[in-house]
Amino acid sequence: MGSFETNISSVTSFTLTGFPEMEGLEHWLAALLLLLYAVSILGNSLILFIIKEEQSLHQPMYYFLSLLSVNDLGVSFSTLPTILATLCFHAPETAFDACLIQMFFIHFFSWTESGILLAMSFDRYVAICNPLHYSTVLTDTRVAHTGISIIIRSFCMVFPLPFLLKRLPFCKDNILTHSYCLHPDLIRLPCGDTTINSMYGLFIVVSAFGVDSVLILLSYVLILHSVLAIASQEERLKTLNTCVSHMCAVLIFYVPMVSVSMAHRFGKHHASPLAHTLMSSIYLFVPPVLNPIIYSVKTKPIQQGIVTVLSCKRELL
Repeated sequence: MGSFETNISSVTSFTLTGFPEMEGLEHWLAALLLLLYAVSILGNSLILFIIKEEQSLHQPMYYFLSLLSVNDLGVSFSTLPTILATLCFHAPETAFDACLIQMFFIHFFSWTESGILLAMSFDRYVAICNPLHYSTVLTDTRVAHTGISIIIRSFCMVFPLPFLLKRLPFCKDNILTHSYCLHPDLIRLPCGDTTINSMYGLFIVVSAFGVDSVLILLSYVLILHSVLAIASQEERLKTLNTCVSHMCAVLIFYVPMVSVSMAHRFGKHHASPLAHTLMSSIYLFVPPVLNPIIYSVKTKPIQQGIVTVLSCKRELL
């Protein structure tokens, strides 16, 4: 009985395991992850710099893209400290409160990314289906209000999670299966009733990711309907090409996220621990790395901005 009455204060730290199945390859794994971090940080920083410097990119589409880049930087910096500590410095211990803070920011940026992708899909819908009113519908003020609303929604959804965990007694092994703190991982450890935590976690997944994904799908159904009304096949392809970058961003975010969620809820006893770890890593590492690459390759104004920046640097040298 005493162990159940012991509050969370008795648990001072968690042990992050990372990739125990890949023992002996830690140096290669650390090098790969550091490379991914470098690509993510440099790529997203370059996108932000180009949008800031190029006056022609001061448009709603690129404002949302800059929000996406800031968010991807947030995802990278949220996981970086414990990844470095676990894989590079062999210090897997993390303080309990630090773990909860990291969990908050990881999930906060995930919910924010979902909201940004929804806002970007609305931008594409207005640009294609109602182009004459684009500048009046998506004003700078409305874009700013949209960004603030996305941040407030994410904060309000994630804010209760640390407190719901803190109220529970922890009497099991304090070993986590990742190199960072995730709510589905932490919720396995309390020995008290976690029904409220599980129900709230499911509620916010459905109300945020579920609603956002349905609205994004609806926007593309309307976009496709509008595009099919265009007589010229060349114009159809040209119009759809403006959505390719966003569609790729949606897929590389939602497919790993759904896989992770399904694996944690329904594949606990069937999937190997390495599969869980790899899926979670893909979910957190792939979008911040690929988003700037996709937008750099598929968006001509961004390409021109990169060329301009490189040309200026050559002139300075």
